[in-house]
Amino acid sequence: MSDFLTKFGEDLKKNVPGFIAVSVAEIASGMSYYSQSVVADFDPELASAYNLEVVKAKKNAIKALGLQEQVIDNIMITLSSQIHIIDVSDNQEYFIYLAVDSTKANLGMTKSILNKYKKEIAAKL
Repeated sequence: MSDFLTKFGEDLKKNVPGFIAVSVAEIASGMSYYSQSVVADFDPELASAYNLEVVKAKKNAIKALGLQEQVIDNIMITLSSQIHIIDVSDNQEYFIYLAVDSTKANLGMTKSILNKYKKEIAAKL
C-alpha cells in the first residue's frame, strides 16, 4: 500500500501544475493514509481533517434534501490564490484532498489524474 501511495504522491507532484499539497484520508475514521506538501507551513493532514467535515456535511445535505443522488464525485473550493479539490473514491470510503496554485493549475489534467487514482484507491486501500 505505501508503495502505491508514494507513487501516487510523486506522480501528482510531478504532473499536476501548481501542486501544493495532497492527502488521502478515510471518511469513516478521518485517518490520513498519506500526505505530502511542497510548502513547509501547509499541513495537508490538518486540512484533510477539516475537509472531512465538508464531506460529511455534504452527505448530510444530500440526505436531508431527499436527493436520489447518493454519490459525491468531488467538491471544489476556489480561493483567491488556490483551488482545493476533495475527490471522493468510487466506493465512497476515502477521499483525496488536493491543493493547487490557481494561477498555475490545469483543472482538466488534474481531474484526469485524480480520476485514475481514485479508482485505484478504492481497490487498494
